[in-house]
Amino acid sequence: MAETTTTPTFIRSDLIILGGGGALCTLAGIAHYGHWNSVVAFIVSAAAVCLLASLVGRSVEQLGDRFGPGATGVLQSALGNLPELFICIFALRAGLVDVVRAALIGSILANLLLVLGLAFLVGGLKNGTQKLGSERARTISVLMLLSVTAMAIPSIAHEVHSPAGEHEVPFSVIVSIILLALFALSLPFSLRREETSDEPAMEQEAPRWPIWLAISLLALAGALAAFVSDWFVNALEPAMNSLNISQTFAGLVIVAIAGNAIENVVGVQLAARGQSEYAFSVILNSPIQIALVLAPVLVLVSQIFGLASLTLVFGPMLVVSLILAVLLTAAIAQDGESTWLEGATLIALYGIIATSFWWG
Repeated sequence: MAETTTTPTFIRSDLIILGGGGALCTLAGIAHYGHWNSVVAFIVSAAAVCLLASLVGRSVEQLGDRFGPGATGVLQSALGNLPELFICIFALRAGLVDVVRAALIGSILANLLLVLGLAFLVGGLKNGTQKLGSERARTISVLMLLSVTAMAIPSIAHEVHSPAGEHEVPFSVIVSIILLALFALSLPFSLRREETSDEPAMEQEAPRWPIWLAISLLALAGALAAFVSDWFVNALEPAMNSLNISQTFAGLVIVAIAGNAIENVVGVQLAARGQSEYAFSVILNSPIQIALVLAPVLVLVSQIFGLASLTLVFGPMLVVSLILAVLLTAAIAQDGESTWLEGATLIALYGIIATSFWWG
């Protein structure tokens, strides 16, 4: 009883996120309006985006017991992509369509190869062979495979010169609407799924923040993310020129990691604790959200608000990398277990793919 009443509202990690986020957002603003060196401004704003994404995740986590674990999982996935959504919208306004296309694919690859690889590596070294073969993990892997493949269909149609490929914009809009409808249909399953299996182990700590504080910080993080994302994009193009990197590499690696990789560190932490099945499903949930929500929303926003036109037609190398990553993940799920060596291999594959786009 005494311990629960003396639990502090803010623990050390909260203070690091809040203090570091505030300092970096201030620095990003000074760098933008003070016309600092583009590379410095770019690095500072990218770091600020990372901490804002972390603050969004922490705020949603502190709302957990109010909405229930299922709703919290959906909310976490949806709001976790908020910084990347803002970055992509501002990038479209600046005409950086290749950056946005690569960022969408890069976010999926970062989760399926880098984050999942780290989870397998850390969990495998600490706990040995990890079991992934629960019914929930297999079901989520199938949903991930279907949703990501559906997002790639317009690209395939374009490459094989099918009649649909000649109508790139309307076909992408129709596919986007269908994907959003599929997301709406998947919500009941997501809510039911989160209330089973390993969930009690995730509810050990009662929320420390009052509901008004969690909502206020969530709103503040969202508002700051909009400003910082604009500064990030303004510094992005001159930084790319200074560093001699392509738009595709910038989107595939830098924007993708800055936008949502921090949120998925929780998957690596779960694997380290021996909760491999839960970690697997948490990490795979992000690619599902990107394919069913983020990409379709950006396509529709680009058309409705007259931004640079974004379609779901990606370059052949991006599509091949995406399909290989999805098939590898599905194969691991069907195998039912993972080892640290598989994790190291996934990380190496991510590094090779990322390097192949450096020269664009």
